[in-house]
Amino acid sequence: MDKLTALSLSIGGLACFATFLAVGPLSGIFFIWAATIAWAAYFFLGANKEALINTIVCGIFGVFMAWITAILLTEIPATTALGVPVMTAITVGVAVVVMCLAASIPQLATIPASVLGYSSTFAYLLQTPDKLSQEVLLGVSLSNPLLVISISIVVGTYFGQLSAQLAAKWTKA
Repeated sequence: MDKLTALSLSIGGLACFATFLAVGPLSGIFFIWAATIAWAAYFFLGANKEALINTIVCGIFGVFMAWITAILLTEIPATTALGVPVMTAITVGVAVVVMCLAASIPQLATIPASVLGYSSTFAYLLQTPDKLSQEVLLGVSLSNPLLVISISIVVGTYFGQLSAQLAAKWTKA
């Protein structure tokens, strides 16, 4: 079959399976939205071995930076002189600068993948009730975004790789 059809069928079939996992046996552990973000990043970055490594390593680095930022945000007192919104903005701004400057390390040079990990983590923390707390952030459980979003990024990236491999096998020479 032609390349577009093969890729469409492989992505569609694997999306079906990934969705089943996310809403079924891995519900609360594997988030389809975080996985598909990583899956798309894998293709955006070239759908090759380097893309696989960069999506996973930089994606998890972004999760880590968001996790550190979130811990710092939970320390901002309600009575802070500059106000919580200003202190939150400053904290996030400094963390993002550090995350981007880390790109001077070759293994962390794929800033877009780091940003996707960072953003996915805050999506989870801000949209899921009671997750932006020190109890969750410092706990050893699958509620901790450091674990659960990293798992989703890794699994999603491998779904991307598998969909590319299947499409290649199904494409006419």
